[in-house]
Order: sequence, then structure tokens, then C-alpha cells
Amino acid sequence: MTHEDHVRLIEKGIRKGSGEVWADFGSGEGAFTLALRDVAGENTEIYSIDKNEESLTLQKKQFEKLFPDSDIKFIQADFMTQLNLPPLDGLIAANSIHFQTDTVKVCKHLAQYLKPNGRFIVVEYNVDQGNMWVPYPFSFSSFQGFAQQAGLTEPELLAAVPSRFLNEIYASLAFKKT
Repeated sequence: MTHEDHVRLIEKGIRKGSGEVWADFGSGEGAFTLALRDVAGENTEIYSIDKNEESLTLQKKQFEKLFPDSDIKFIQADFMTQLNLPPLDGLIAANSIHFQTDTVKVCKHLAQYLKPNGRFIVVEYNVDQGNMWVPYPFSFSSFQGFAQQAGLTEPELLAAVPSRFLNEIYASLAFKKT
């Protein structure tokens, strides 16, 4: 996927230029973190969380090159541990939840960081059967079925793009219940 694909997947779920606080959980090398910054704008405060130091180092270099004046904090940690974050206006979990067996537990854990009505954007393969590289994906239909158990509103489909692996990738937006 290209940067344009990443932007297209998430842009309908992000307010542009609002100066909000966002986090990308399981950010990897930053494909969706960069897309978030591109869409949200320079006044956005971003927390990029990943347990892999090398991935964060690569991400830092990309931010220095493309968005040098960004307000971004890189946090090397497992996002399932308790993190010291401010209340978030929004979060992205792009291709990161599917490594956890208890999807509802993960979504509840991440939603705790959101302000009431905070935006919860999921990017995931649109299948319910995984493989050794994507062990626990969940389709948009499945996300609709369990989002409320995780304290979220009914998800809406933002966009989908074809994928060479597992058919397609979708982005969905739900809000933290008040």
C-alpha cells in the first residue's frame, strides 16, 4: 500500500487542523502515523507507540524528513501495558490488534485512553480467519458485533482497499461511549 492508500483509509475519521491529541498504537514503522499527521495537520499532538525500537527509529527519520516540525512523542512499549498518556481525542490501531487473542479486551484497554466521544479508528484485514502472519484478524462485520462490548458505539466503515494478503483492508470509526 502507498501513503495515499493509508491517507484514504483514515481521512474521513479525522478532523483536519483541529489541534487534537492522537495516538497510534502498534505504530510499526509509522505508515499510519505519517498518514495521521498528513491528514490532521501540524497542530496535532501525536503519540506513536510500538515495542520495536528499530521501527520507531525508522519512523523518527521519516518524520524528520517529511514533517520536521511535528509534535510527536515516540514511546517504546507494549501497548497492552498501562501507559502514561493524556486523554486522547482519537486513536488509531492499524494492523496491530490482530496479534492479540482477546479482541474485546484489547479494544477496551485502548478505549480507556480516549476522552468521552473520542474517535477509535481500526484498520484491519476484512476477514475472520488468519494465518501465521496475521493470526487474529476480524472483519468489519465482526467489529460491528463486539464494539459495544468494548465500550464503543456502532462502528462505521470509512474505506476499504484491496490487499494482496487476505483480500482487503478496511478502516472503521467508532466513538467511545460517554
